[in-house]
Amino acid sequence: MRLFWNQVIEWIKQGGKTSLKIFKIMIPVTIIVKILQVTGAIVYVGDALAPMMNWMGLPGEMGLVWASAMIGNMYAGMVAYFSISSHLTVAQISVLATIILIAHSLPIELAVTKKAGAKVIPLFLARFIVGFIAGVLLYQIYKLFHGLNYEPGIINQLVISDKSGSFWKWILTELKNYGIIFIMITFLIILLDILKKIGVIELVNKGLHPILKSLGIGKEVIPITVFGITLGLAYGGGLIINEVEKNDLPKRDVFYALLLMSLVHSLIEDSLLMISIGAHYTGVFIFRPLFGFLITYIIVRITRNWNEERMKKLFYSK
Repeated sequence: MRLFWNQVIEWIKQGGKTSLKIFKIMIPVTIIVKILQVTGAIVYVGDALAPMMNWMGLPGEMGLVWASAMIGNMYAGMVAYFSISSHLTVAQISVLATIILIAHSLPIELAVTKKAGAKVIPLFLARFIVGFIAGVLLYQIYKLFHGLNYEPGIINQLVISDKSGSFWKWILTELKNYGIIFIMITFLIILLDILKKIGVIELVNKGLHPILKSLGIGKEVIPITVFGITLGLAYGGGLIINEVEKNDLPKRDVFYALLLMSLVHSLIEDSLLMISIGAHYTGVFIFRPLFGFLITYIIVRITRNWNEERMKKLFYSK
C-alpha cells in the first residue's frame, strides 16, 4: 500500500511539473492576447484577412472571426461570429469552422509546441496556410455538389456565455481552465504509465504503427499523438514535453507528431463545439482530419530523406 501511495505522489509531482511548464507559457500569452482583444488590435488583423475570405466563399467580415480565433481562442472567435449580423449557409459555417479548427489559439499552442521541440514559424505557416487551402478546397467541394446551401436552424449561443463577461469573471474562468489542464495532464500521465505497464500501449503501437509510420511518426510517440488528436494540443504537447525529458525521443518523430497534432487535435470536443454553431459534420469530422493526415503525409514524403542537420536548422527548436 505504501508503494502505491508513493507512486501516486510521484504521478502528481510529474503532473504538477509538466503543468507548471505549460502554465509558464500560457499565462503571459493569455494576458497579452487579452490586451489585444480589449484594445481592438485584433480588428486590424481581421481587416487584413478580409480579402482571403472571398476565396473561401465567405463575407470579408469573417476575417475578424478567424483573427479572433487565431489570436485568442475558439470562444473568442465564436463571440466575434455572433456579434456580426451575417446570415451564413451551413456550407459557409462549415468552411469557417474548419479553418478555425485548423488554426486557433496560435500564441499559446505554438508556444507549447516550441517547448516540446518544434520551431514556431514552420508550424505557424503550416496551420495558417493549410487552414486557408482547406477553406478554399472545402468551399469548392460544397459548390461543386451544391450542398448545404441553406441556413442552419436554432444555433446554440449558450456555449459562449461563460467565456465572456467581466474582468474578474475572465480571471476565474482562466484559473478554472488551468485547474482542468493540471487534472487532465496528471490523469493522462497516470493512464499512459498504467497502459505501458499492462501492455496496452504495445498493442496500440502495433495497431497504429503501419498508419502513423507512413506519416513518419515512430512508435515511441504514437500513444501521445493519439491523445493529442483526440483530446487537444495542450495535453498532447504537455505529454511530449514530459516524455522528452524522461526519454530520448527522436527529434524527427517528435516534430512529425507535433505537426500532425497541430493540424488535427481535439477532434471530438472542438468539432462538437463547431457543430453547435451550425457547422456540418462533413467539414469538421471528415474533411479536416483527412486533409490534416494528407498534408502531414506530403510533408513527411518531402522531408524524410533530409539529414538531421537540415531538419534541425528548419524545424527543431532544441
